[in-house]
Amino acid sequence: MRLDLSLPHLRSRYLDGSLTPTALVEALHAQMLAEDALVDRHIWIHCLSLEAMTVYASALQGRDPKDLPLYGIPFAIKDNIDLAGVPTTAACPEFAYTPDKSATVVQRLIEAGAIPVGKANLDQFATGLVGVRSPHGACRNAINPDYVSGGSSAGSAVSVALGLASFSLGTDTAGSGRIPAGFNNLVGLKPSCGRLPTTGVVPACRTLDVVSIFALTAADAASVLAVAEGEDGIDSFARRMPEPGFNFGNATTFRFGVPRPQDLEFHGNAEGLPQFQAAVALLESMGGTAVEFDLTPFRAVATLLYEGPWVAERYAAIRPFIEAKPEALHPVTRAITEKGIQISAPDTFAALYKLKDLALQTHPLWARIDFMLTPTASTPYTIAAVEADPIRLNSNLGHYTNFVNLLDLSALAVPTGFMHSGMPCGVTLVAPCGKDFALLTLGAKLHAVAVPTVGATEHAPHQTGTLPDAKLFASEQIQVAVCGAHLSGLPLNGQLASRGARLLKAVNSAPDYKLYALPGGPPSRPGMVRVASGGAAIAMEIWEMPASQFGSFVAGIPSPLGIGTVKLEDSTLVQGFVCEAIATEGAEDITHHGGWRAFMASKK
Repeated sequence: MRLDLSLPHLRSRYLDGSLTPTALVEALHAQMLAEDALVDRHIWIHCLSLEAMTVYASALQGRDPKDLPLYGIPFAIKDNIDLAGVPTTAACPEFAYTPDKSATVVQRLIEAGAIPVGKANLDQFATGLVGVRSPHGACRNAINPDYVSGGSSAGSAVSVALGLASFSLGTDTAGSGRIPAGFNNLVGLKPSCGRLPTTGVVPACRTLDVVSIFALTAADAASVLAVAEGEDGIDSFARRMPEPGFNFGNATTFRFGVPRPQDLEFHGNAEGLPQFQAAVALLESMGGTAVEFDLTPFRAVATLLYEGPWVAERYAAIRPFIEAKPEALHPVTRAITEKGIQISAPDTFAALYKLKDLALQTHPLWARIDFMLTPTASTPYTIAAVEADPIRLNSNLGHYTNFVNLLDLSALAVPTGFMHSGMPCGVTLVAPCGKDFALLTLGAKLHAVAVPTVGATEHAPHQTGTLPDAKLFASEQIQVAVCGAHLSGLPLNGQLASRGARLLKAVNSAPDYKLYALPGGPPSRPGMVRVASGGAAIAMEIWEMPASQFGSFVAGIPSPLGIGTVKLEDSTLVQGFVCEAIATEGAEDITHHGGWRAFMASKK
């Protein structure tokens, strides 16, 4: 039976004294050598020696496990991320260099008690979603070695799935932290861009790259993220995250976007649709409401990734090396990367403008949903199939992943079941930047009810690890009733969306109000006034926003409008738009329309 390397299990054994870090690395090292030799999986580019692991384990002697959140936890590192004293190759031997310092995230993990065990195989220079573009051999799937592992973070995922590491670091530019998770029955977190610094990481597309986390459970991934996140003062792309606001992961009800039926593509996989529908049903049983949306603009964003400036950025990342030694690259990697030479400055700006336009088209969706749900990948492929058709099949795997980084979104791949072939399948939860911990919270609940085991092990998912606590969502929420141009789809709604507000529901006021079209403008404005008699119910929407954003929102409301207490038809009271009665002199009484939207429609 494979070692149980989940964080809660190891932590409990360290705390009761039944296991020491030195004993763990001894058992782990033997299993690592046996596993890779047994089926020739090509997991590692550099497996740390027992002596090297023991150095890290010995450094924990005399330390209290309670003081270090990752005490004695073994982890693997994708070989485009630096570990001091160990060569970084990016799966290109002639590119190799030996760093004096570890990458920022690696150093933070070691300081928290984690033990590095090896540098993992990858698609060369992180270019690919398959895990076969490596001179070290195709990394084989943990469940079925005839299938691809997924890439580019191939060995990172397989090492965790086979119980050779508790978690691992990968990188993700186009799906490299999600596809391997989906193909190996793991959780794969693609953090918000800039949440984890990339100092000490060989770039693919520096403007899009993130360090990703593979873990047995969402709780384990959350523990790793909490240790590794934060600016380091070196990486100019690292940044502070926006306030997390509403934690849909802890909500009893939530809304999630599902692509329209005509948008779903499984590339010939007959089991893809029923598996995805089963995941949708699971989320609905957990309190979710599925909201169909048009995937078209997101897919249009995805096509930019390998047609525009981001190909040139891949070339720029290794320009001195590829120009000096082009023959050193894997043939497929070279063919893709050298296309970057053809991208002109006008082409670059045209693509950037198009991305902005498409991003604007996608933005309104987030007022309707808390997160979107897609398949992680359409279908798994065998290694033989990918080697016979390397470009097209690789492209198919990015169908649901390529748009995420370009749109500055966060994502979490979660296992949800197995196909008749025994290969795992899963879904990806995608949310706006900064929503990583909300995704992890909900992902933990979904994972717990979806699959009985983790990775290729016989162990059940331990969901008792460190999940986000209340302080991560300390921003209180304030509900606001709107009745005019702030309604969804109307011109001022962006003032809510830009502050992280979410639409809760459409409501009517109590039948105690009159609605006026106030003079002035353009545009004309509504004024809602409570009256003693002659009033009616007015159509409104209830929005919820972080309390920290409420002040700036109210400050922007022009006189004679303001925020007061509004009574709803069910007699509850909520903060909402009201108008000074004196401002209705000379205004048009539009109460009979029942709401501002109906009034505006009557003017067309």
